[in-house]
Amino acid sequence: MLAGGASVATPAAALAKPVMSVDKIFEALSSAPRRRILAFLSKTDMTAGEIAQRFSTMMSQPAVSKHMSVLENAGLVWRQKRGQNVHYGLKEDALSSTLVRFLAEICPRSRPFRRDSAAAARRKKEHKAQA
Repeated sequence: MLAGGASVATPAAALAKPVMSVDKIFEALSSAPRRRILAFLSKTDMTAGEIAQRFSTMMSQPAVSKHMSVLENAGLVWRQKRGQNVHYGLKEDALSSTLVRFLAEICPRSRPFRRDSAAAARRKKEHKAQA
């Protein structure tokens, strides 16, 4: 909590949350306006008002709020209340780490590594059970 009772969801605290699903991230990325918002947030964090103003010729403030909610729920942006303003910023590692995990699941070259890793984990678990 900040002075005045403002809540804080800092980028570090937001990254500590469980990893979001690949489906939610791809759903969030399926919208061109959301991709544009992410592009702006990749340079600096912005207040909700600044984001709404930046996109005022393309969409209404309620539409911007809906897009921000989808991005936040997908784990792509962090949100922080500072005084009377809500600031948003890009969770820089969220997108890349999710895409890497997704590619590792579908890429044929990664399958032998996953099998080896799973076998090693089973052996380790069995060894601990015997000890």
